[in-house]
Amino acid sequence: MKRSLLILLAAGGSAALLLGALAFQHWGGLAPCKLCIWQRWPHGAAIGIGLAALAVRGAALPLLGALAALTSGGIGVYHTGVERGWWPGPDSCTSGSIEGLSTDDLVNQIMNAPVTRCDDVAWELLGLSMASWNALICLGLAALWLMAAKRG
Repeated sequence: MKRSLLILLAAGGSAALLLGALAFQHWGGLAPCKLCIWQRWPHGAAIGIGLAALAVRGAALPLLGALAALTSGGIGVYHTGVERGWWPGPDSCTSGSIEGLSTDDLVNQIMNAPVTRCDDVAWELLGLSMASWNALICLGLAALWLMAAKRG
């Protein structure tokens, strides 16, 4: 496969994932949590890297694209673990223990809690959440970026 096609597929995959996430948010009514937002930023970077890599030869930009895809995928793996209770997520978007909290502290925690929690699965397909699908697809996108780097 030609380098330019690999770059278009990889950057286009990130664009498709980003547009899909925005569609779920704006048309599907699924508000993103903090970790969902974190997964989007590397996709935006990959799109920009893809545009630049089409104009500049060499392996450096495709390697940066692979890093962007792996970063989003890594956050997706972390988010999946938070959703499944394998490890704790950020205190700002997961439910925590209320043991030892005073009534005032509990009320403050409730009032300052974000609307969307990171440990709730808002949507899933075939037993996998959006974060899990993002992680899996990002592995494929990283492979495309690496093949483009090899041809760079």
